[in-house]
Amino acid sequence: MAVRIRLKRMGAKKRPFYRLVVADSRAARDGRFIDTLGFYDPLEEPVKLVVDEDKAIDWLQKGAQPSDTAKHLLTKVGVMDKFAASRKNAQ
Repeated sequence: MAVRIRLKRMGAKKRPFYRLVVADSRAARDGRFIDTLGFYDPLEEPVKLVVDEDKAIDWLQKGAQPSDTAKHLLTKVGVMDKFAASRKNAQ
C-alpha cells in the first residue's frame, strides 16, 4: 500500500480549510484516511498552520510520501529539516 501525506479539504463553500492527513494514495481526496497530522487555514490572517511534528516525522520514517503542497507546508513548519537531520544521524 502506497501511503501519502496530503491535504483533505473541509469547510463550507468558498470558506475552505484543510486537514493534513495520511491516506492510501488510491483513496479519494476527501475520502478515507489513516491518521490526522494537523490542519491548515489559509483564510485566517495570519495563516494558521498546526502540525504534530512527532507524528509527521514518524510517518515520514515509515515511508509516507508527502504531496507537493504537503511537502511545502511541512518545510514551512520545519518538519522536513528535522526529518533530514534524523536520517543523517541514523546513517
